[in-house]
Amino acid sequence: MKSNVENLLKRHRTEFKKVVEFNAATDKLFHFDFTAGNSVLSDELINSTAKLSEYISSQLQNNHCKYGIGGYNENRVLYKRSRHFAAASSGSSPLMEAEEAPVRSIHLGVDIWAPEGTKVFAPLGGVVHSFAFNNNDSDYGATIILQHQLDTVLFHTLYGHLSLKDLVPLQQGKYISRGEVVGHFGGPAENGNWPPHLHFQIIEDMRVQLGDYPGVCTIAEREKYLSNCPDANLILNMI
Repeated sequence: MKSNVENLLKRHRTEFKKVVEFNAATDKLFHFDFTAGNSVLSDELINSTAKLSEYISSQLQNNHCKYGIGGYNENRVLYKRSRHFAAASSGSSPLMEAEEAPVRSIHLGVDIWAPEGTKVFAPLGGVVHSFAFNNNDSDYGATIILQHQLDTVLFHTLYGHLSLKDLVPLQQGKYISRGEVVGHFGGPAENGNWPPHLHFQIIEDMRVQLGDYPGVCTIAEREKYLSNCPDANLILNMI
């Protein structure tokens, strides 16, 4: 079942500003594959932020790409790096053993990979719904959620793995203009211990959550979450 906002976003697609400084005419994108089909993704690489960062940087450099991208509805093996992605656990804990399969593995947003400090812009105007420092291992780290209204329809955009300094000036209800800087790609110490990237996600109904919303779900809950989280590229317009 498709999200109620999907057709709305398609109608307004040409009106959205860029979320990152990307020019489709001149900038190349590298499409990352973080599924089990990518044989390069050994446990050693997945479990080491330094090695994963080196892998991502080398792929971008070798392919002359400004950004890496991908991940919507992708069944990823990345999440066996932390028990944070076990359905029954929400806290940080040591890395999972190799034989322990992660329970949550379906990615609900789009990831954009680029250097720390990369600017993030609001694609359309909205107010700050909530924000938080989700400081679990492999969590979002610094997170901002905006609420938008188009044609009287409310929906939200989530920006995960930002810099902590981006949270300092915020307050709930603060208006963010279209094209305004929302934040910057954070480093591992503030972004959940990941290589620098942005997790960008569209969420129709936040339920009662503040400063957080699942960016990864179980296979069994895939359809439920995808119906509430349409493809983020409807706003990004990058893929």
